[in-house]
Amino acid sequence: MTKFHGTGVAIITPFNADLTVDHNALTNLVNFNIENGTNYIVISGTTGESVTITKHEKQAIIKTIVEANNGRVPLVLGIGGNNTAQVIDEIKTTDLSAIDALLSVSPYYSKPQQEGIYQHFKAISEVSPVDIILYNVPGRTSSNMTPETTLRLARDFKNIIAVKEAGNNVHQYLTLLRDKPEDFLIISGDDDLVLGVVLAGGAGVISVLGQALPKQFTTMINLGLEGRAKEAYKIHFGLMEMTSLIFSENNPAGIKAVLEALGLSKSTVRLPLVEATNELKQKIKTELQKIES
Repeated sequence: MTKFHGTGVAIITPFNADLTVDHNALTNLVNFNIENGTNYIVISGTTGESVTITKHEKQAIIKTIVEANNGRVPLVLGIGGNNTAQVIDEIKTTDLSAIDALLSVSPYYSKPQQEGIYQHFKAISEVSPVDIILYNVPGRTSSNMTPETTLRLARDFKNIIAVKEAGNNVHQYLTLLRDKPEDFLIISGDDDLVLGVVLAGGAGVISVLGQALPKQFTTMINLGLEGRAKEAYKIHFGLMEMTSLIFSENNPAGIKAVLEALGLSKSTVRLPLVEATNELKQKIKTELQKIES
C-alpha cells in the first residue's frame, strides 16, 4: 500500500478534568492505534478540536505524537482556515520535518466561489514543503468544493495528492472516482459510506470511529481494498450502530465517550462543545459490549 492507502484516524485531543491537554492519554492512544493496525494519524483535525487549541498547545501536541509514533506510521497535520494569508504563515512557521502531508480544509464561513477555493489552495500549494490532502466537508464549511474544482487542483499541482471527501454524497464520490487522475487519492471522511467508496476505487478513510476500534475498522478497510465485499460488509454491519451513535450529539463528544468507556481517555471537551449525555454514554457502553462479544 502507498503512504495514504488504508485507515487513517483523525485523532482526538484528550483533556484532563481541568481542560489541559492530557499528553499521557495522547501517547497511549497513538500506541493503541499503531499496535492495532492504523496506517496513519491525522493531527489537529476537526475531531482534534483544533479550533479551541492554542498555537502553543498545538506545537506540544505535535511533539507528543511525533515522539510516540517514533517514525512508525505517516503523520498528517491539519493546517487550514478561511484566511489564506494566515494559513500560509502557519505553514511557513511550523516545523514540518516529521510531517508527511498537510490536511487543509476548504475555506469555511466566507462561502467563497469555486474560483476563490481554487486560488486559496493554489496559494497554499505554492508554499507547502510537503504534500497536501484537500478536505471538503460542506456540512461544517457551508460551502461545497465541487468535483470540478477538486480535480482541477489535482491536475494543476503535483503536491496536491488527495482529497478527504466528507460531503456524505455518493454521487460526488463516484464522480471523483470516475474522473480523477490515476495517482490522485479519494479518501473518505464519512465512516458510514467508506466501505462503498473503497469498493468503488477509493484509497481508504480518515476515520473518527477507527481510533477507538482500530482492529475492526482496519480489517474492514483492508478487506474492501482487496475487493472482499461480503466479508467487509459483515464488519460494516456490526459497526453501523456505533457509527450512528458517535455522531448523534456532536463530534468529538461521541468518540470521546467511546474512548472513555474503553479506558483510553476522559470524555472532556472544550466549550462550546459539551460532553456526551449520560443517556448516550450508556448506549455506547451497551453497543461496545455487543461489538466486543
